[in-house]
Amino acid sequence: MQRIILAHGVIAGLIVIGSAILGLVLSGGGETLHAQEWLGYLVMLIALSLIFVGIKRYRDRHLGGVIRFGTATLVGLGIAAVAGVVYVAAWEVYLAATDFAFMDQYANGVIAAKQAEGVTGDELAAITESMESMKRQYANPLFRLPLTFLEIFPVGLLITLISAAILRNSKALPA
Repeated sequence: MQRIILAHGVIAGLIVIGSAILGLVLSGGGETLHAQEWLGYLVMLIALSLIFVGIKRYRDRHLGGVIRFGTATLVGLGIAAVAGVVYVAAWEVYLAATDFAFMDQYANGVIAAKQAEGVTGDELAAITESMESMKRQYANPLFRLPLTFLEIFPVGLLITLISAAILRNSKALPA
């Protein structure tokens, strides 16, 4: 079980972080970050489909084609947790390699987008202060690491629950 969890989790985490970093590098960050959010979650859904594959593989190869909901959930949560840890670790490496410029780019992109919408005065000042506060918080690893993990893990949890519900039925995609 551990081998399946590690292999599928590492691959899923690398796919997600690889596509995220590729998107940032190709776009240059800034204003296009908001437009990439939907694409990022779509990639997460696709990559984390390895949870389904991992649970099915464990069910078929190690349990004779039958798995209980609880066991399937544990396998799926293991894969999601490993994917999350890989995602966080790779993101930290990316941040260090880019001198932690991401949050400045993100904040500048949000402010520029609001200015393009015509926001001015006190409302723009409030947004600017909010972004400055976010930059200060994001500089703290005790804030940044869990926040980064929570970008990916809930998606993995959802896929785990759906996969466990489907695969507990031994007639669903038999070996």
